[in-house]
Amino acid sequence: MHADQPKPPGAPVHQGTPGHQDTPGPEGTPFVVRFAELASAEPDRLALTCDDVSITRRGLESMSNRLARDLIARGVRHGDFVSIVVPNSIAFVVAELASWKAGAVPQPLSPKLPVSELREIIDLTEPALVIGDVGAEVAGGRALLPADHQPDPALDDGPLPAVVSPAWKAPTSGGSTGRPKVIVAGRPALVEETDLSADVFGIEHGGVVLVPSPVSHNAPNMSVALGLLRGNHVVLMRRFDAAQVLRLVERHRVSWLYVVSTTMGRIMRLPEEVRAAADLSSLRTVFHTAAPVPVWLKRAWIDWVGPIVRELYAGTEAQATTVITAPEWLAHPGSVGRVLRGEMQIRDADGRVLPPGREGKVWMRRAPDVEATYRLLGAQAHPDPDGWESLGDIGWFDEDGYLYLGDREADMILVGGANVYPAEIEAALGQHDAVVDSCVVGLPDDDLGNVPHAIVVTRRSVPEADLVRHLRSRLAPYRMPRSFEFVTTPLRDDAGKIRRSQLRTARLAGGTGPAAGPTTR
Repeated sequence: MHADQPKPPGAPVHQGTPGHQDTPGPEGTPFVVRFAELASAEPDRLALTCDDVSITRRGLESMSNRLARDLIARGVRHGDFVSIVVPNSIAFVVAELASWKAGAVPQPLSPKLPVSELREIIDLTEPALVIGDVGAEVAGGRALLPADHQPDPALDDGPLPAVVSPAWKAPTSGGSTGRPKVIVAGRPALVEETDLSADVFGIEHGGVVLVPSPVSHNAPNMSVALGLLRGNHVVLMRRFDAAQVLRLVERHRVSWLYVVSTTMGRIMRLPEEVRAAADLSSLRTVFHTAAPVPVWLKRAWIDWVGPIVRELYAGTEAQATTVITAPEWLAHPGSVGRVLRGEMQIRDADGRVLPPGREGKVWMRRAPDVEATYRLLGAQAHPDPDGWESLGDIGWFDEDGYLYLGDREADMILVGGANVYPAEIEAALGQHDAVVDSCVVGLPDDDLGNVPHAIVVTRRSVPEADLVRHLRSRLAPYRMPRSFEFVTTPLRDDAGKIRRSQLRTARLAGGTGPAAGPTTR
C-alpha cells in the first residue's frame, strides 16, 4: 500500500511561504535541501515503510512540505519547539521532517510517558505546537493537532525556503534518575553537522535501515533521521517482535540494523530453527547503544551474524564518544571502545586522574575546537572549571585505551562500607540459562545499611537456591543478593533501559525485600 500524495500536474510551485521567515543561518546544506535533492534524484524510490504502508521519496517530500506550511500557518516560527507525541509511524516521521522544514526544533516524546511527566516536559519546552493524542490539559492550552492530522490538500507541497533549524533535535532524559530534562542539541539542522554521527553509526548511503525501537528515544530517532538524510529506505516497526525483525531483514534486504540489549536478547532467544532459517546476508552493520550488553550475548551475536556488530557509548549530551567494532571487541571483550570524539578520563573520588586499570568515575568533555554540543532545559549542567563533566558512570581504561564500564555512581550500593555495583551482579545472573533479565537494587538493612535485592525474570521456574549456588561461584560474599524477587513483567523499556530508581521506590513502598518474607513469582 502506498500513501503518496504527489503534487498534482501543473500545480504551481512557490519558493516562499506567507508568514515564513527566511532566517539566515550557518553555512552548509540544510536538511530541507537534502530531502528535496533526494526526492528529485529518485522520486519513485522507497523512502519509508512502517508495517504495511510504504511511501516514496516524492510522497514523503510532498507530505512533509504540506504539513510544514500547515505548521507555519498555525504560528510555528523559526526556532520554536514542536512536541511530537506520536508512536512509531509514517505520521511521526512526516511531523519531524515538517518541523525541520518550518525551521522549528522537533521534540520527540513517548506517548507511553505518564501524563504528569508529559505535561512537565511540555511545560519545560513551551512548544509552539503539540502533535499527538494527548488532550488539551497535557498540552497546557497550547496549539494541538491530533497524531493523524492531515493538512488541507490545497496547501502547496512544493519546495520550501532553505531555512535551518537552530537545533536538529531536543530529546528528553533523566527519567531514570529524577526529574525529566530536555537536552537541546548544539548543532543546527545541517547535513554537514550530522555526517560524522552517520559515519560513527556506520550508516552508509543508499541502503536499507531497520529501526525496531521507539523513535521517541534519542538513538533510534537519530537512526531514522541519519538514514533518511543518506538516502536509505528506512523501515520502522510499530512495535517490536523478534521473529518479525528477521522477516523484515530478509524481505527488505536490510543493510543496517539498530538493536539494544533487550532486543538482542529476545532475538537470540528465538528457537534455533527460526534463527537458522533467517536470511541475514544483506546485513552490513548491526549497531547497538543505549544500555550495556552482557558479554555472552554480544559474543553470541558476533558468532551468528559475523564481525559486523558495532557499539557506541556516549551521552545524549554528546560531549565525547567511544566506538568499538566486532574485531576490536573480540580482542577486548566487554569494552565499549576507544575515544573517537572528544576527551575522556577516569578520576577517583578526590578528583585525581587515574591510570589504566584503575576504576573510577568517567569524565568527558568536548574537543577544544568544538562548540557546545548541547544546552539543558529543566536542569543545570555542572562542568568543572576545565569543562569536564560526568554522567555518573563508573569505568576504567585498559593499557590500549579501551574503556570498560561498570555502573553509574548513583546505582552503587554501600553494603557495610563496601561498594557493590548492581551491573556486576546482573552480569553474573545473566550467565544462568534460566535468567532472561534482572535488576539489582539496594534496600535498607538494619545491620549493613543497605543490601542487594535481585528482581529476576526467568524463562522457566527456577529455585532460589539454584541461583544462590550459581552466584556463589561468581561473586564475593558481600556482593551476594540477600533476597530475590521473581517477576513476569519486563524490567526494561523499549530502549533497553531500566528505571532502577522507580523499581527501588516501588519496593520500598510495597515492603518487598529482605524483611518481606518469601520471594514472589
